Amino acid sequence: MAKKKEENVVERAVDAVEEVIEDTAEVVKEITEKVKKTMTGKKTNKKKTEKTEEKEIEKKVPVKSKLEELKEKAKALEKKVGVEKKIDIKSEVKGESEDKKDLLVPIEDYLKASIHLGTRVITPDMRKYVYKRRADGLAVFNTNLIDDMLRDGAEYLSKFAPEDIVVVCKREAGWRATRLFGETLGVKTFTKKYPAGSLTNPNLENFFETDLILICDPWLDKNALNDANKIKINVMSVCDTNNFTKGIDKFVIGNNKSGKSIGIILYLLAKLYVEKRNLNIEVPGIEKFIENWAEAQIPA
Repeated sequence: MAKKKEENVVERAVDAVEEVIEDTAEVVKEITEKVKKTMTGKKTNKKKTEKTEEKEIEKKVPVKSKLEELKEKAKALEKKVGVEKKIDIKSEVKGESEDKKDLLVPIEDYLKASIHLGTRVITPDMRKYVYKRRADGLAVFNTNLIDDMLRDGAEYLSKFAPEDIVVVCKREAGWRATRLFGETLGVKTFTKKYPAGSLTNPNLENFFETDLILICDPWLDKNALNDANKIKINVMSVCDTNNFTKGIDKFVIGNNKSGKSIGIILYLLAKLYVEKRNLNIEVPGIEKFIENWAEAQIPA
């Protein structure tokens, strides 16, 4: 009997709690609906107020008068704009306002050879040598820097005897100039392909020793560069904007993709090398290093 009484009490308590919950839910629902109606009314009133204010502003400041003011300002700005500055391609490529008087060759020759035109890629190693980018994305070298580094490179090259220098050029565009460079100075050259291991493996038939490797492109001529680094001999290179200079002791900057550019670089290095070592050698003219040089024109 006691258990039944307890169960009845519990049931009544549960029923009472459920009734309270239901009543509370209804009250909350009513309050929520009232709040929503109030907020909706405020938003509507706000929108009406904003529209009214916009109309009043439009009445005070007509749209036409605004347009007229803007047109007058535009005309005033046009009058302030000065005369267009004429662009001189020579000064633009040089990156300096004053012409350098003692260039190794006339600036026109550098431009015709496209020595100043790099690639669309600029490595961190070459960034400081780039003057600007063209509209088509090609990087442009400063020709004064090219000239200075060619002089410096020739000074470095002149420390080595012809028999201690090897020139490597895998790129076909540079074969003509490389071969003529070798024939003129009496240095060993490799075109088409440098046999890997020629400097490091004495067991190879084509094994040889040298003190300096001159490469035309660190990427294409990487076999020669790697061999030289393994035996720790000097490396000199022509570096374009997309090249890295790791493992290179001395480099000159310039376009190493073009036959004309490689030609003028090797021509100038040969000429300066002969002068600095006081060799009784006649260096062929630039037209011998570069095919159809007489027809070359400055690129647009």
